[in-house]
Amino acid sequence: MTPKSLLRNKLCTSKIEDFTNGSSFHRVLWDDAEKGSSSTELAKDKNIRRVVMCSGKVYFDLLEERDARGLNDIYLLRFEQFYPFPAMSALKELERFQNAEMVWCQEEPKNQGAWSFMEPNIEWVLSRMKAKFKRPIYVGRPASASPATGLASQHKEQQKLLVEEALNLKENKK
Repeated sequence: MTPKSLLRNKLCTSKIEDFTNGSSFHRVLWDDAEKGSSSTELAKDKNIRRVVMCSGKVYFDLLEERDARGLNDIYLLRFEQFYPFPAMSALKELERFQNAEMVWCQEEPKNQGAWSFMEPNIEWVLSRMKAKFKRPIYVGRPASASPATGLASQHKEQQKLLVEEALNLKENKK
């Protein structure tokens, strides 16, 4: 379920052509920067150092932060369908970035989101494309019995930290 916050988010829009004749459902969605819906001009595929895969609202948090910092060597890839896993669509998108680090980012705790399903499927794709990095890196909240902390301030801090970790911002500050 998409949260209401995306209803008014200016980054979360589609063109009318996306819904008319000749359009179709895409199981894997490319980075908005490739379609001109982002202020970032991405580096060439061979210069992308990190691909962050995700699903849902966290994509827009990542997109906003990446654009604000002008990071052009991080590619954001969204999965709109988990099952059946869109292996060929994922392979088609990811094989462009054979030398990049691969990251799965989710807002949910590790034991509650898509990670446990996506990890082996992404590993299969990475092995099929002979990627430099054979396993995706997990970025998200640690395993937890509850889906949220219960404190808005703590939730915001966790969200900020997971976006920074997904975009590898601590390394960029060196």
